[in-house]
Amino acid sequence: MILAILSLMTERLETRINPYAPVVLSLFRIFFGLLFLCHGTSGILGWPVGPTAATSSLPWFAGLIELITGILITLGLFTRPAAFVASGTMAIAFFTQHLPHGFWPISNGGELAVMYCWAFFLLVFTGPGVYALDTRVGRGREVYVRGYTRRGPVREPVRGPVREPRRRWRRS
Repeated sequence: MILAILSLMTERLETRINPYAPVVLSLFRIFFGLLFLCHGTSGILGWPVGPTAATSSLPWFAGLIELITGILITLGLFTRPAAFVASGTMAIAFFTQHLPHGFWPISNGGELAVMYCWAFFLLVFTGPGVYALDTRVGRGREVYVRGYTRRGPVREPVRGPVREPRRRWRRS
């Protein structure tokens, strides 16, 4: 009885929330893209806070990648490849800069690197959402929007009598 009530409540909630998924995904992408862009501008330009990295050093190249991918992810242009590069950059940052100081991200200061890594990895598979330049150009719009508004695959109705599958072997 309780499971039936919970199932009904979940179904109602799901049907009410599902139409907003593409918009919320776009907000997620914009939010993380802007935060990543701030990391890039901080390392390259020293804005909004922090010293700039020495030109042609490893932190400078990381800042350049953060700047470029942050802009692309925020705009929703080439989102999947940019998110893949950003995710990989953060994975490398965690393994090279934070992991030597301890295993747990909370103790080695790598929480942001892990969070960015997995957030951008999610964008690689979900796409940019409905409000992105990717969805305005080409055929991406149909794929991204339909993928979130539809509850499952559309199945064609079966016409005529259902036939048994043909057997490929003989009975002896």
